Amino acid sequence: MGDELFQGGVLMHSYLRAVGFSKITKRSSIEQIIMDVVETYDEKYVVEDHQDGIFAEFSKNYGCDCGITVCGQYDEDNQFHVDYYFPFFRGTGITTQENVVIERHADKESFAGACDDLRIGVTLIFYLQNAAEYLQQRGREEMLSGNPPLTLSGLAKEGKILFPVEKDKEAVKVERELTKNRNHLIAAARNGDEEAMESLTMEDMDTYSMISQRIVTEDIFTIVDSYFMPHGIECDQYSVMGEIIDYMLFKNIITGEEIYQFTLECNDMLFDVCINKADVLGEPQIGRRFKGIVWLQGQLHY
Repeated sequence: MGDELFQGGVLMHSYLRAVGFSKITKRSSIEQIIMDVVETYDEKYVVEDHQDGIFAEFSKNYGCDCGITVCGQYDEDNQFHVDYYFPFFRGTGITTQENVVIERHADKESFAGACDDLRIGVTLIFYLQNAAEYLQQRGREEMLSGNPPLTLSGLAKEGKILFPVEKDKEAVKVERELTKNRNHLIAAARNGDEEAMESLTMEDMDTYSMISQRIVTEDIFTIVDSYFMPHGIECDQYSVMGEIIDYMLFKNIITGEEIYQFTLECNDMLFDVCINKADVLGEPQIGRRFKGIVWLQGQLHY
């Protein structure tokens, strides 16, 4: 089965370490794991009416909601051939219910998603985790009736723990109200409201003036509480900083490597991040902040 399974070979994935496979450096080792996923999977989705034959997706957990997904196709002799694999981490809760646009990647049957969330201020581009389920649902009537909920999550290769910014309850309440008003203005500006555009421009000028004054005597991370910004050339990677709302430590069942799962609040948006304990600088605590670069993944719920 092995030679037929790996026609063309497989490459190492740079985010394997985030799910507890940091010691894997040889192609033969990852091929063994891929075979384990295909033979002893936890979840399997098959799309029989796929244009190129039968598309299959196997997933196996090697920790708490994280593991490896393997995708490929069955040929006419019912032999499975691996097209690609990726490490995954399934987040909790519903991150957003905004409209999501899905597009196929050029080189393989995998998909990228994009959605505009006013809380972030940029278009969020993510790697779709449940490609086979999307292919099954695509074109069905229920997909057209409303936006399916989306859960976003991130895999990180490195991160730092920062102390929180000291704030009183009244300041937090005022900040939330300002954010809410700003989101209403952004929504109005997108619909062509010129007054809203003017208000946002003035607000940005005030913010710039405030930062210019404070940066002289304060550190940037005491001024900026959280952020969510595109990072590098790859469009689904982001530099993030957010408050740790909750966290847990668990082990990869194969390697024994310890993995942190953080629930972060970032620009009023909650999402989960998974990172190898060895790659975290600092001691996590609820209320402290996590800063790192994440590969953003998303799961659509049908």
